[in-house]
Amino acid sequence: MKVYLDTVGCRLNQSEIEMYARQFRLAGHTLVESAEQADLVVVNTCTVTGAAASDSRQKIRQAARLGAGEVVVTGCWSTLDRQSAAALPGVRLVVPNSQKDELVSQVLQVQPEVFDGEFIEREPIPGARLRTRAFIKAQDGCDNRCTFCITTLARGLGRSRPIEAILKDVTAALAGGAQEVVLTGVHLGSWGADFDPSLHLSVLVKALLSNQELPRLRLSSLEPWDLEKHFFNLWQDQRLCRHLHLPLQSGSASTLRRMARKTTLQSFAGLVAAARSVVPEMAITTDMIVGFPGETQAEFDESLAFAAEMQFAGGHVFPYSARPGTAAARMPIQVAHAVRKTRSAQMIAMFAASAEVYKSRFVGQDLDVLWESASAVGPDGWQVSGLTDNYLRVHSVAPYQVWNKITPVRLTAVTRNGMSGIIRI
Repeated sequence: MKVYLDTVGCRLNQSEIEMYARQFRLAGHTLVESAEQADLVVVNTCTVTGAAASDSRQKIRQAARLGAGEVVVTGCWSTLDRQSAAALPGVRLVVPNSQKDELVSQVLQVQPEVFDGEFIEREPIPGARLRTRAFIKAQDGCDNRCTFCITTLARGLGRSRPIEAILKDVTAALAGGAQEVVLTGVHLGSWGADFDPSLHLSVLVKALLSNQELPRLRLSSLEPWDLEKHFFNLWQDQRLCRHLHLPLQSGSASTLRRMARKTTLQSFAGLVAAARSVVPEMAITTDMIVGFPGETQAEFDESLAFAAEMQFAGGHVFPYSARPGTAAARMPIQVAHAVRKTRSAQMIAMFAASAEVYKSRFVGQDLDVLWESASAVGPDGWQVSGLTDNYLRVHSVAPYQVWNKITPVRLTAVTRNGMSGIIRI
């Protein structure tokens, strides 16, 4: 059977389709690069915003329109709106998040245990989800109650995967040639809190770094309240990528309280300062929501000013999207969509400016780049794109094939979509 895997949303969704890829391959099936080539399409959906839910529905319809034999749907949107997902054309099965780890066993009608004892090297998923980096699921669910977030409803309470299971996935990734492993989770920083006795994420990071074959380890989003200053000592190992994504969501103290975020502006600023004191060139990025219910112009101005003060290396901006079932959707003062759009543009412009300042620091330096994409530009060259460990997107022309290789690059200029560089041969 030919299988096409697609996803919308977070890195955790990406890590889950990597698991499906392994299991389908173990069962003797072939992964293909498009829905029109497939007997079966699996779509891992998202509903963190209205746009993500819309994208999820569009991908399902597109798979059916392209002639996929049948479609299996899972993920957050289909979990919360199972009836609508099942009614879409071509959908054979909707697997809720509570059962998504057994999706392949359900589809193939085999016991989940058949995959546990078998080892197979990771291969990058073909098509739009091709990644040289291996996304490894360490944790799922969340115990927080942020008033805007629907993920807790869709994913359930926080639960950690055992170290042994994570190490097995990492071993498979390295055996398949992966040069970078990305740890993912809904609330990654809470990893180990549900164990008895409880453990901290630092224990897992140390266990992975003790594997001397691991070229790079990257951590995905970490809630700021999960970290203490001593956590940054882990970066003494240079294989741990110099990138922290710390979602703040608002730079206004009063808005943070309405969001029920477990941080303050003072503690967040202190955490950023602590990270930079240990790793001065750390890329610190964030998420910001604009137009949250009740956000006044003064609160937005405060948020914009605080974000600028933090000098982030970049950030994601989300105009507030009311999600049914969340506390924020029931709040009385919903900000007009036009205002959200205007504030979003202002915040995006600020992030672009701060990102340019950060990138400019590295012009003229040599940094190692993991090349993630390559396309031929003639008989003697390849147009390539990749990432430094501190999450700078670099574009260059290679005289030979460098896909999935780490090479030194002299960074030459800041560009609209990253940086340009010359590969050091």
